[in-house]
Amino acid sequence: MLELQRTIGKAVSISGIGLHTGTQCTLTFKPAPENYGIRFVRVDLGGRPEIPANVDYVIDISRGTTLGLGDAKVHTVEHVLAAIVGLQIDNIIIELDGIEPPVGDGSAMPFVEKLLEAGFVTQDAPKDYLYIDQTVIYHSEEDHTIIDIAALPLDGYRITLMVDYQNPALGSQHTGLFDLEKEFVKDFAPARTFCFLSEVEMLAEKGLIKGGTLDNAVVIVDHSYEEERLKKLQKKLNLKELPKVGSTGILNDTPLRFKNEPARHKLLDMLGDLALIGVPIKAQVLAARPGHKANVEFAKKIRALYQQKKLVRKYQFVKKEGVVFDANAIQRILPHRYPFLMVDKIVELELEKKVVGIKSVTINEPFFQGHFPTQPVMPGVLILEAMAQVGGILLLNTYFNLENKLVYFMSINNAKFRKPVTPGDQLILEAEIISKKSKYYSIKGSAFVENNLVAEAEFMAAVVDNENKSQNNNNK
Repeated sequence: MLELQRTIGKAVSISGIGLHTGTQCTLTFKPAPENYGIRFVRVDLGGRPEIPANVDYVIDISRGTTLGLGDAKVHTVEHVLAAIVGLQIDNIIIELDGIEPPVGDGSAMPFVEKLLEAGFVTQDAPKDYLYIDQTVIYHSEEDHTIIDIAALPLDGYRITLMVDYQNPALGSQHTGLFDLEKEFVKDFAPARTFCFLSEVEMLAEKGLIKGGTLDNAVVIVDHSYEEERLKKLQKKLNLKELPKVGSTGILNDTPLRFKNEPARHKLLDMLGDLALIGVPIKAQVLAARPGHKANVEFAKKIRALYQQKKLVRKYQFVKKEGVVFDANAIQRILPHRYPFLMVDKIVELELEKKVVGIKSVTINEPFFQGHFPTQPVMPGVLILEAMAQVGGILLLNTYFNLENKLVYFMSINNAKFRKPVTPGDQLILEAEIISKKSKYYSIKGSAFVENNLVAEAEFMAAVVDNENKSQNNNNK
């Protein structure tokens, strides 16, 4: 069944102070047209700058997820985004008259309630799902914490998550979301943010969490605390009453909304951070000990996969097993034609990183008539040309409107020819970006026959405007 995009039915607003900045802000959700996506709009700044909700605009993940474009920023967007994707909204305008959304009770529920009040409108355009058809893995061992996140193929959207803390009040916790429609609002949207009391002290000392209170976070006691230390905290946070350590391991013995509320909130954060992929996904996501940094890095990997698939669909009209671009698609990308097109197909493509192409060398190649008539050998310079063309496909695919671009190779260094290439050989051509500076790229090229390295070189190239194409487009 074709699933259609949706937006909200009317504008709704919510006001309050931000958790970290402590500044007052009114956030207004507004309907948006088809294919608009999710965008934050700073209405308090000149020009009303818009910040798209995708990972390209993440500028900080230290205590939450912050987006920025130029001088415009929006702090702590994860709960807002979780509410939007949890309710499966595709297109929405989020206007703010301040730098940080209201914290509310520390969960996504205040935003969910407003969006439910606005109602939903089904639009005519189909949802642009990203179907995960290969396992995507993120692994990190920073700060003595092992973090693993994986996305597996699934015709649906599920998240299974585990966290473990060296604290008796929390211990190891698991949770899983298997049906957004049935579970999100009642089982995950109400889960509040949590932190350890030692973290609260540290953040308060640094002048952060200016909008933090014991009403918008679950505070876990991780050390013994004397009354004098609690008085300092009371003063820093401007609390009306002295906080109490209590007996449950949670400051003031605040009751949990769920037995595993911290794990559920971690899943809520992940929902919001993965919204930064920019499109809804179909996948089974497995996560162990995730945080904002890991979530955003994982979202970057998934978004790169989405952009790559989008580009492939643009040029490869017929899907073929084991082929990224066939000969017809290559001719839509490269300007080269017979007898100088040296790539038959592309079999691997990792956007902005690496590409693998194939050149089948036959006796019918025109250069074999003269190189050499009695002992046909493919000229080394043409092997380099084949590597360069594969590299050109990699570079051009970093630009969505590549029809208006050309790749000029500027230098070839460290070229080595290790074995002759003869009719009947199949060249496997690899090109990998080593470095990039503005429009200039350094590429490492390698050519193999049956896993044997036959040639290699380093190329410098520049991606420039195709002036003839640009002129033709201007004349239309």
